[in-house]
Amino acid sequence: MTQGFRYLSQEDVITLGGTRAQAALDDVRDVVTLMRQQQAQMPAETHVSLAGARGKAYALPAYVGGRFNAAGVKWTAHRPDAHDGLPQAMAMTLINRADTGLPLGLVESAGLTATRTAAVSALALRHAAPQKVQHVLLLGTGVQATAHLDMLRQLFPHLKQVSWWSRSASTFATDTENLPWPLIRITDLQHACAQDADAVITCTSAAEPLAGTEVIRPGRLIIQVGFHEVAFEAIALATKVVVDLWGNFCETSAKSLFQMYRAGQFSPDLVDADLSNLLLDGWRPAPDDSVYFSSFGLNVFDIALAARVLALAQQQGTGTLLPLFPESFYLA
Repeated sequence: MTQGFRYLSQEDVITLGGTRAQAALDDVRDVVTLMRQQQAQMPAETHVSLAGARGKAYALPAYVGGRFNAAGVKWTAHRPDAHDGLPQAMAMTLINRADTGLPLGLVESAGLTATRTAAVSALALRHAAPQKVQHVLLLGTGVQATAHLDMLRQLFPHLKQVSWWSRSASTFATDTENLPWPLIRITDLQHACAQDADAVITCTSAAEPLAGTEVIRPGRLIIQVGFHEVAFEAIALATKVVVDLWGNFCETSAKSLFQMYRAGQFSPDLVDADLSNLLLDGWRPAPDDSVYFSSFGLNVFDIALAARVLALAQQQGTGTLLPLFPESFYLA
C-alpha cells in the first residue's frame, strides 16, 4: 500500500463507490452508534464572509472513531452569485488519522455530501414513515434531488411510483430511462401535494416556503432537505417532529424548523425523535401520524464517508499522491 497524502477528485470518489447509497447508509448507521457511545464529536461550525450578499465559507470539523478513525474538517464555500457555469457550493474535506493526527488526504465532497444526505432520508423512509412507503413525491431536480432519485433507485426498487415537481424546466442529471418504477412529472405543486404520496421529499433551493399546510396529511412523511421550504403553519400541523439531531446549530441555521424555533413558535421539547432514537431505540410513529423530518445535514457523516473512500484509495493505490514529507519519512 502506498503511503502519503492523497487527493481525490470527484471522479475518483465516484470510482471508489463514494456515491453508492448502501455504503453511505452503512456509514451513517455506524456513526449514529458511535455518537451514542461518545466516540464521535461534532463541534460548532465557523464561517467567514465572501464577497457579495450571500457568499460564505464554512468550516465544519468533526471526529469519528471506530472503523473510521478520522478527524477532519469539511470546508464549504457557498459562492456569491457567479455566472461562470460552476457549482454555487463547493466542498472539500480534509482528513487526518484520529489516533496519530497524520494527514491522510483531501477529498472533493459535493457527491459525498449529497449521498450522505440521501442516506439519512433513506433511514427516515424506513423508520419514520407512518405507513409503508410505496409512492414518493420528490420536489426539485438539482444536486440533492438527483442524489435522492439515485438513492430511491438503489434502495427502494419496489416502490410503485415516484412523482416529481420542479419550478424550472430542468430535469435530473442522471439516467431516468432505466428506473425500476414509473417516474411521473407533475407540473402543479398543489396538485402534486394532493396526490396519495406516502412520503414527500423537498430538495429545492427555495428561500421562502413553497410547501404549505396542504402537504401535511395523516399517514404521510415529509422530509425537508433544503433550507426554508416548509411553512411554519405546516410544521405546526404535523403530529410528530423528527430531526437528524438537535444541536447548537439551531441558533443560526436557515432550516425552517430552526427559524421557527428562533421565532418563538417551536420548542425543542416538541421534538419526538432523532436518528439515534430511530436506529437504536426503535421509535416509530403511529399509522395515522403526520411526520415532519428536518434533515440538517451532519458533518460528522461527511468525515466518515471521506475517511472510507480515502482508505479504499490507499488500498487500491488510486487518487493523486502528494508529497508532504521526505521519502525517508515513509520508509522509517
